Amino acid sequence: MKISLITVTFNSSKTLRDTICSVFQQTYFDMEYILVDGMSNDGTVDIIREYESLFGERMHWVSEKDNGLYDAMNKGFRMATGDVIGIINSDDLLAEPTAIEKVMKAFKDNRQAEAVYADLYYVAQTDTSKIIRHWVSGKQRSFKYGWHPAHPTFYVKREVYQKYGVFDLDFKFAADFELMLRLIEKEHIELVYLPEPLVKMRLGGTTSKNLTNIKKGNIECIRAFKKNGVKVSFLYPLYRLLPKLKQFFYWL
Repeated sequence: MKISLITVTFNSSKTLRDTICSVFQQTYFDMEYILVDGMSNDGTVDIIREYESLFGERMHWVSEKDNGLYDAMNKGFRMATGDVIGIINSDDLLAEPTAIEKVMKAFKDNRQAEAVYADLYYVAQTDTSKIIRHWVSGKQRSFKYGWHPAHPTFYVKREVYQKYGVFDLDFKFAADFELMLRLIEKEHIELVYLPEPLVKMRLGGTTSKNLTNIKKGNIECIRAFKKNGVKVSFLYPLYRLLPKLKQFFYWL
């Protein structure tokens, strides 16, 4: 069973080496690594070229204009040939060399599984060994009460994307949320949960870097519910916030 891992880059030279190395160190070999670059000008492409020979035929990459993060991810989906597709962001890294091996074992042990998800660590920007927050996804619950998987740990069979679609580009801040909501709440795909952190995610992503983006993200989440025919309370932003606050204290 083959997996395609996708990394989207744009001027990512400060963090990309960590990401690529964490992929290269994986013990699961039946993997292709796809990098989709948005015409970076900071040396990102030079780093990709530097590691290309190490991956050999397992690495595929492009550097060309795109219409933003989710458009680039959709481009990666179209390039993917694996049975399973996962995303590792250019400022994140896989938490351990056996992370992908564990994901693929979960698929093999659970033949009905259409997606596997896990936990993740939020870590400091400059020190990925410093854990700031532990996102414990937990067992599947309703999205409308604030639950959803950690998207960087969301591994999905390619046939699911072929059947139900990829990122909706009408969403600029919450396309990942809308995608998971659509697949899980509307289409009811079969999930398997791995209760351990498989990804380290640096704090400071696009949707959480300031209050304006957080507000826009919450508005888009409400719109995602409406678009997918899921009724939700006006208190949803509060339901969404409370589990995240608990995560800061989980590690203490």
